Amino acid sequence: MAHRILVVDDEPHIRDVICFALERAGIVSTTARNGTEAMMAFHRGNIDLIVLDIGLPEMDGLEVCRQIRKTSGLPILFLSARDEEIDRVLGLEIGGDDYVTKPFSPRELVARVKAILKRSGNGSFESRENIVAAGEVSLDRAGRTVTFGGNAITTTALEFSILEALLSRPDMVFSREQLMEAAYGPGIYVADRTIDSHIRNIRAKFSAAGAVGIIAAVHGVGFKLGGDLGRKP
Repeated sequence: MAHRILVVDDEPHIRDVICFALERAGIVSTTARNGTEAMMAFHRGNIDLIVLDIGLPEMDGLEVCRQIRKTSGLPILFLSARDEEIDRVLGLEIGGDDYVTKPFSPRELVARVKAILKRSGNGSFESRENIVAAGEVSLDRAGRTVTFGGNAITTTALEFSILEALLSRPDMVFSREQLMEAAYGPGIYVADRTIDSHIRNIRAKFSAAGAVGIIAAVHGVGFKLGGDLGRKP
């Protein structure tokens, strides 16, 4: 069954360009013109990913993301203008999976959508052990779930992929480039700050659940799984 993407932008031309590119790639698209329509479409369900413009009138894309993240880890790819770096970073920190800047290449946008969908699906994990764990942290590849001390931790598709890489090689120090490839797949470039934002999100979620240092920074190299994955005293 084809994936179904919700495209949210207040500019009809941009919606048309994105939908045309997605449908040429065999992906079904539906559209919303503003944040209210986006939330209505989200509540109706049957969506695999949202392409979400930050600069929407009334309820902007950041607020739409905040509302969705209260109940769902549905993948969100932000669209933002080139001069909105602060908004792009904030979008990642509140739970966005990725962003593409305007003006954008439709081919790049489709590639990023496909990378996120691949990471949020189950097909690529069938040949591997389903469960990887360290300390009180457990990740279920088949079920796409993460738990700490038996309690669920809600992650986005890219946060899940970063955790999966770290848990699979608990003694390895990963460079940002290696984590980018683990999360996005080969051939897709994202800024270092994007990976750092995902790392901050993961740390914050585990900290809220009472976890000690889930991810350790190794100065000048990158990141590795924390050495003591128990609860705070």
